[in-house]
Amino acid sequence: MGLFNKLFSGSSEEKVEKILPWIALNDIKQLDEILVKSKTKTQLIFKHSTRCGISRMVMNQFVGNYNFNEEQLDLYYLDLLNYRDVSNEVGYKFQVMHESPQLLVLKNGVVVAHANHGAINDIDLNRFI
Repeated sequence: MGLFNKLFSGSSEEKVEKILPWIALNDIKQLDEILVKSKTKTQLIFKHSTRCGISRMVMNQFVGNYNFNEEQLDLYYLDLLNYRDVSNEVGYKFQVMHESPQLLVLKNGVVVAHANHGAINDIDLNRFI
């Protein structure tokens, strides 16, 4: 039961958010900024459901494998339950069907890759730097 609690407890998630250089995505206006910034540096949007154990597990795996710095990528974190309007706009603006968890990779003004659930950790982010 201890391992289960570590994987799915809220405190584990709080640690995860502190480890990486997350940028909170909580305003629709940020999406235009992300598009502009994607022309000079790859932008990532990680959509996460804070009530979903699978989403938390995938995020923990993502964090464990993430080995990039702030000069290489910008990493946005979207709590889709608290910012449903932003999550909906992400799908509309970038023409990607909503999934959770979900990772979008933007480069040169377009989504060049996206994945959901376990496939998030299969994306080779090195290809987009």
